[in-house]
Amino acid sequence: MTDHTPRTNRIDPFGDIHSAAGRGLFTGNRGCLVDASSRLTRHHHGDLWITCVLRYRDWRSPLDRPGHWTPLFFLDDAVALAAGHRPCGLCRRDAYNSYRDAVQVALGLTNPPLATDLNRMLARERLKRGRGLSRGGDRKIWTIKGGSIPTGTVILDQFGRPRLVMVDQSLEFAFTGWANPAPLVSAGLVPVLTPPTSFAALANGFQPILHPSANV
Repeated sequence: MTDHTPRTNRIDPFGDIHSAAGRGLFTGNRGCLVDASSRLTRHHHGDLWITCVLRYRDWRSPLDRPGHWTPLFFLDDAVALAAGHRPCGLCRRDAYNSYRDAVQVALGLTNPPLATDLNRMLARERLKRGRGLSRGGDRKIWTIKGGSIPTGTVILDQFGRPRLVMVDQSLEFAFTGWANPAPLVSAGLVPVLTPPTSFAALANGFQPILHPSANV
């Protein structure tokens, strides 16, 4: 009998790895996550966490080859950014440049930050400690006053569920898309999952590619 269970390579906004159907709009990686038997054993390996297009120059990458980066899949840019990834500087050069330039503006830098600078910044902002396959409890959450949150940011509701900010409303995350729109809270402190560096990029001109379900 053929096993039709989806591979464990889908990423939620916390950055956790799940087995879920569908691929989403983007792939990407955070290093080799499998052992010599191709079993998933790591949450990440290194500080290079990038988001890539699904097709590039007809290149094909194995899904679970030992010693090779392990492809992961994201619903859209909002999920990838919330998880702690940034656009790839090779296959998503325009998006990468836009992200980098937006961070430069946000931080008031004379020159655009290097990729290694962005990697270090995001690494400091993602996790509190440790390595494993489930990191939701180790995510760094920060807060901001409601009403000043750029579109594409992922926040947490009162139950700790990730929601996408879309102007004056928010949408609940599911691996199949964004759903259950609700008015955006405009007062008080809001827990934010998207790391500060990516939040700054969104607030200063970076335009994320969002899943069609976000256009409600």
